[in-house]
Amino acid sequence: MTLFRLLLIAIIVTVVAYTIPVVHSEGLLTLLPSFFGEMMQLSWQGQFNLDFFTFLILSGTWVAWRNQFSVRGNLLGIGAVFLGSPYLSIYLIYLSYTCKGDLKQIFLGDREL
Repeated sequence: MTLFRLLLIAIIVTVVAYTIPVVHSEGLLTLLPSFFGEMMQLSWQGQFNLDFFTFLILSGTWVAWRNQFSVRGNLLGIGAVFLGSPYLSIYLIYLSYTCKGDLKQIFLGDREL
């Protein structure tokens, strides 16, 4: 579990460290037009963006499902879609402690499968 938590911390630090100068130089208002504009161009960058966006949707769906699509779960899922891997990494670190490292509990929540 320690290595998993370290990986999650590395993801947070790396993405945030990369994002800060990008936001400083590009601004936030160019994000969505640039992101979806590349998809409209049918380019490799657009293909990557589409693939990444579907991962974000899967991430958000899993978070909402894990929380049984409750209001809280749906809000957490929306956060996962719009805030990406740092958000999901923080959520997983939180779960790793609240679930005492039990992977079944972390990934399934209170569900019995």
